[in-house]
Amino acid sequence: MSKLIERLIRSEIRDLDAYQIPDAAGLIKLDAMENPYTWPEGLRREWLEALQAVHLNRYPNPWGDELRAALRASMGIPDAMGLLLGNGSDELIQMLALAVARPGRRMLSLDPGFVMYRMIALFTGMEYVGVPLRTEDFSIDLLALLAAMEREQPAIVFIAYPNNPTGNLFDADAIVRIIEAAPGLVVLDEAYAPFTDRSFLPRLGDWPNLLVMRTLSKMGLAGLRLGYLAGPNDWLAEIDKTRLPYNINVLTQVSATFALDHREIFNEQTQQIRAERSRLFAALSGLDSVCPYPSETNFILLRAPAGQAGERFESLKRSGVLVKNLDGTQPLLEDCLRVTVGRPEENDIFLAALASVL
Repeated sequence: MSKLIERLIRSEIRDLDAYQIPDAAGLIKLDAMENPYTWPEGLRREWLEALQAVHLNRYPNPWGDELRAALRASMGIPDAMGLLLGNGSDELIQMLALAVARPGRRMLSLDPGFVMYRMIALFTGMEYVGVPLRTEDFSIDLLALLAAMEREQPAIVFIAYPNNPTGNLFDADAIVRIIEAAPGLVVLDEAYAPFTDRSFLPRLGDWPNLLVMRTLSKMGLAGLRLGYLAGPNDWLAEIDKTRLPYNINVLTQVSATFALDHREIFNEQTQQIRAERSRLFAALSGLDSVCPYPSETNFILLRAPAGQAGERFESLKRSGVLVKNLDGTQPLLEDCLRVTVGRPEENDIFLAALASVL
């Protein structure tokens, strides 16, 4: 068996570790950038009534037409731009990579950044080029990035805007320079759009090589796994050819359309998370021996004293709080933990647990 696996499975896949999801049973879950608020009971009842009309014996609408119309109306997608749905942003990243991949082709992004860019580049046989962010504030080293694009000629550039896992929003003028200098596609990943006031979505069409990708996960629909890609129709028509049929199931289509019709509830939750983010950042800034970084997302990156991130992660876990330990994942993230902004009572428990560790 092992010899057969070695002969058939690509060596770069064999060398990988599968993406790990920690067990959060019994813990306050502040590790995955989820909206901590559930739906009001009245809204939940209305949603269940809508689901009663779903026919599970039939395939879903192959293009999600009703859902796409709801997204256009809710998210302000320019009328002239195309819209493509994915089973989460991950599938859209994979579709984009498949559309441009060929031997020797390169994908470029910023490090530290969203881990799936690098992984999907590897899955699709592309070479991944990561350009390090500045050490002091995780901003873009524009000259280094422009030089890397000139040298590597990437077919596609992914930039998370705001960035995950650092939480910061890159300078908009730098993004424009990157779009204008890129030899191929530039995809701005605006997964955390609900938590910032800046977006390139209204500027779609200003450049022929710009696409904007978003997800409904951070808004409060992580369980539905729905992402969307907006941009010029000519691009999306080609990328759509890599999409598997019926990729958005009927329950997701009906549930997401229903949720978008009640967007005001999720907007209220987003505002609560923003307010808690400010409170949590202020509290963390007042603690000794921990350095939080400003965030335009629903999480905060913080740096522990040298060599103590792992110990503090385990201590928090023993106190019933699960955060993300990023120490050892990337050189610029040494000694770093990432905490999702939870409900006020969850944040208080986290702060008390962290203070006791300190």
